[in-house]
Amino acid sequence: MPMKFILALGSVALAVSGTALHAETDYPLTIENCGQTVMFEQAPQNAVALGQNSAEIMLLLGLEDRMAATAFWPNAVLPEVAEANSEVEVLTVEFPTLESVLSKQPDFVAAMLTTLLGPDSKVAKRSDFETLGIPTYLSPSACSTTLDASDAYGSRDELWSMDLLYKEIEDLSRIFDVADRGETLIEDFKAREAALRERFAEDDDLTFLFWFSSPSPADDAYLGGGHGPSGYIADVLGGANAITTEADWPAVGWEGIMAADPTVFVAAQVDRNRWDLDTAKNKIEFLESDPTVSQMEAVSEGRIVVMSGAAMNPSIRTLYGAEQVAEQLEALDLP
Repeated sequence: MPMKFILALGSVALAVSGTALHAETDYPLTIENCGQTVMFEQAPQNAVALGQNSAEIMLLLGLEDRMAATAFWPNAVLPEVAEANSEVEVLTVEFPTLESVLSKQPDFVAAMLTTLLGPDSKVAKRSDFETLGIPTYLSPSACSTTLDASDAYGSRDELWSMDLLYKEIEDLSRIFDVADRGETLIEDFKAREAALRERFAEDDDLTFLFWFSSPSPADDAYLGGGHGPSGYIADVLGGANAITTEADWPAVGWEGIMAADPTVFVAAQVDRNRWDLDTAKNKIEFLESDPTVSQMEAVSEGRIVVMSGAAMNPSIRTLYGAEQVAEQLEALDLP
């Protein structure tokens, strides 16, 4: 059911009952976010969302009229908010410049990754905005990783969960004074997550390998790490990630991939136009035509499924990705 329709039903229910369940935000509002205290004098009116997840949460909360711009889109926007998104400027589907963000005169900047808003960001540090009096918010999923010099995206010592996402939705809905919409959205996601777990029993032999992209067939492949969102998808579907590294985005050679020997190969569809192997079609063509890789059991037995690349980022799209894979597993009679 489209989220806009769900929100509308919620509004009707409140009107019929006559019960005022909406807890209005008291300003100034103070939020603790990723080790920083952020204060809001009022609800933002001209926000910039850096990253698909930040943007789509705002759109699902019905905040398009308060969004100045977005950036960094590995995939096309969710169909149910495509019309709303058309009202918001896209700075770029890649990393924007700080200058382009500031040109929108934002009164709030939210980001989904530390590479978009962090100490070594390609865009800006949080302090760059704070010195201008612009409050910022970083996804709890992004700051729940352990960073080191060799991995810009970090690693996790425990499995990512939707609880981090629910915290993000709750915080953003309070910041924008739409707490009732946030609660409705969270309850929808929780119900969908529970329904998936009920459909799939645990199977110790079921493993998944999630391939995001590669610069070329000769290069290492960027995969979804064991404890990241890809690991969550495998877990919610009763299996496990064939890649057990703690890094969110390990780069693995094809010898290592073949050694992992997954039950199911998940080929990500990435809509940006950076590498030929961004598309699921080109990934599958390589898997099926390469003399060595094509001998992997998952490939030779046709156990290749397609999923949105955005689902491999810690985001609302992760649950959508799990649902995509679930439908294809059932078509393959797996598990």
